[in-house]
Amino acid sequence: MKHQPLDQQVIVITGASSGIGLATALKAAERGASLVLVARSSGTLQDTVDEINSAGGQATMVVADVADRDAVEAAAAVAIERFGRIDTWINNAGVAIYGRLEEVSEEDSRRLFDTNFWGVVNGSLAALPHLRRSQGALVNVGSEVSDAVVPLQGMYSASKHAVKGFTDALRVEVEEVEDSPVSVTLIQPTAVNTPYPHRARNYLPQEPKLPDPQIDPFQVAEAILTAAERGGRDYKVGAMSKMNSFMARMLPKLADRMAARYADRQQEDRPPQAPEGTLYHPGEAGHVYGDGRPLSAQ
Repeated sequence: MKHQPLDQQVIVITGASSGIGLATALKAAERGASLVLVARSSGTLQDTVDEINSAGGQATMVVADVADRDAVEAAAAVAIERFGRIDTWINNAGVAIYGRLEEVSEEDSRRLFDTNFWGVVNGSLAALPHLRRSQGALVNVGSEVSDAVVPLQGMYSASKHAVKGFTDALRVEVEEVEDSPVSVTLIQPTAVNTPYPHRARNYLPQEPKLPDPQIDPFQVAEAILTAAERGGRDYKVGAMSKMNSFMARMLPKLADRMAARYADRQQEDRPPQAPEGTLYHPGEAGHVYGDGRPLSAQ
């Protein structure tokens, strides 16, 4: 299924203030898309919008928590008011928790699901009426742990399994049952070098990290923007995503043993820096990368 070229698209991106979402916004702006950037971090969003507009692009912002359905609907309304349509909606916003499942509070677990799962549901259902009119693309960002799992990030893994189940069911209803000209795509990256671990709610005795190897966030952005133009069922981004997804499906016992090895590879040799993370409050760092590289390095 083919959609309009990026330079003719209006794209909404949630979680656009850092990491994959910010990388996608910068790439899409470079290619001429008109953008509506959605996140909780007002300062970072404003800086990004100013940067894009000063370079000749078109971008606006909406400060919203994707767990709030009314706020997500309001973001869609802003896109329609400013640009007249929505061609691609990207559900990217997400939060993380590091800790053993039996140690993580129910409140924290529910908050994670409100963002990671219900945020995708809210965005998808708000976007669909507009995407039907534009014959557009819905792109949901899952993970390799939509198929596999990783210890110490069990609730995150569960939320990404839920995102996959929802996205797959929605695809069948929209593309197959309804025969609508809307594509519904799941993006499944492996570990990505973003600020993700340093913004996680952390129950561990040390600062959390993602296990290596990690891929560049702009690699994930490329897959997302490819889906915006070409549709597609799913994109597994990075060799480890393909391998871990295959192992989880075909050799699940071996996959379990391999996953267990990651338990000791998710902590840095330093104490926790900000254990509360951004689970309940926005961060304003505005970084694409998690290793200190400049904002727009590629």
